[in-house]
Amino acid sequence: MQPSDKALVPFVSVDHMMQLIHHIGVQNMLRGLADYIEDDFKRWELFDKTPRVASHSAEGVIELMPTSDGETYGFKYVNGHPKNTADGLQTVTAFGLLADVNTGYPVLLTEMTMLTALRTAATSAMVARALAPKGATTMAMIGNGAQSEFQSVAMQAIAGVTHVRLYDTDPAATAKCAANLNGTGLQVTACTTAEEAIEGAQILTTCTADKAYATILTDNMVGEGVHINAIGGDCPGKTEIAPAILQRGDIFVEYPPQTRVEGDIQQLPDDHPVTEIWQVLAGKAPGRTSAKQITIFDSVGFAIEDFSALRYVRDRIDGTPYFHPLDLLADPDDPRDLFGMLHRAIV
Repeated sequence: MQPSDKALVPFVSVDHMMQLIHHIGVQNMLRGLADYIEDDFKRWELFDKTPRVASHSAEGVIELMPTSDGETYGFKYVNGHPKNTADGLQTVTAFGLLADVNTGYPVLLTEMTMLTALRTAATSAMVARALAPKGATTMAMIGNGAQSEFQSVAMQAIAGVTHVRLYDTDPAATAKCAANLNGTGLQVTACTTAEEAIEGAQILTTCTADKAYATILTDNMVGEGVHINAIGGDCPGKTEIAPAILQRGDIFVEYPPQTRVEGDIQQLPDDHPVTEIWQVLAGKAPGRTSAKQITIFDSVGFAIEDFSALRYVRDRIDGTPYFHPLDLLADPDDPRDLFGMLHRAIV
């Protein structure tokens, strides 16, 4: 028995995702994702919101990130295992699903390892566009792992960055990043220390993988008038920014109940003031208010960003060859006769 069209779910494999990205263009896709994310942040109050459901172990974390806008439901499965790279495995892998709230039927299943890298970078650059000093053109990229090129290209495409200064404790990671950015039009400078990397940079991005209370930026390293894009502190016990910098800056977050547990602000008292970035984008709260202000985006990633990315992919694959119709749902002739469907399948 052949499944009907209504039982077939579009599935975007890793190969199809890469083909889709090249079909659209990396920079165009980053801009499109940023637009979808900003649109959803502006209707933030419509969404179901909950901190991600996390299962922590000594080696890493496995998480589910669900949300719904009342019409469509989405979730992402994602892991974070920093030691995986020693075994030739990815630190982060992910897949996601969209479903119709009215029927509960899935309407999209897709890889999200590649897509998460793109949506994380698009979110960073979207926020930098709103908070970074006017005319910012130089970014320090501290931590040159799997996310670094995406962050750099997104900042170029969305926030106007033209120069990226790279640093990693592993020189091979910096060399890899620099090589991958060749041909993007970015001016790239490889640095030997974090202090060297931040020289002349108006945007400071920290993105390290170790699950530890680390201090990538110390208080004496950060002067006034910069925007800090802190994306590496993303689970309990993992930080990158010195508490004194957090005390001096104005902090912007996605969802405070999650960020206070997972972000760099886990180092601060629970009542330390933060601004939700959706409020800035929706015109309900100020963002950067002076040239000397230090703005800090303490980003841990939130389900609405994944929801936006899933919506974007659903809209872009229609009419393209970049998906497989997946036989995922049982489709009996009589919806009350599932056993009969099984019985008639005997060959």
